Amino acid sequence: MDVNGVRCYEGRQSAIPGQDRSLPGTEGGRTEFERLLQERAKTGLNFSKHAAKRMNERGIAVDAHLMNDLEHAVENAKKKGAKDVAIIGPQGVFIVNVPNNTVVTTMSQQDMREKVFTNIDSAVLM
Repeated sequence: MDVNGVRCYEGRQSAIPGQDRSLPGTEGGRTEFERLLQERAKTGLNFSKHAAKRMNERGIAVDAHLMNDLEHAVENAKKKGAKDVAIIGPQGVFIVNVPNNTVVTTMSQQDMREKVFTNIDSAVLM
């Protein structure tokens, strides 16, 4: 095909033996951003359906700052060998299954009348 007198080959690139034709920042066709995004998705904190329902019922809002604090608390608990942790902060309590990175339930400050937590092995204060 000719464009303005210049011959173009559609869909074909010249291959020079030994030449790295990948774009900078790519690994096997994946960009560095894609790799980091997928890695973050694997390590990020998830919320069970039950926890999401409780958050809605109890008016607990999660913003980026709170998510960062929760993820940091879970990482610290993981380093200490925790399996099920109560993360206690001003927004309430988040019960997290550490191996699965999953918040299993939440309580607001008003809901902690009994102040008893069962089936946890650790607590983190935020």
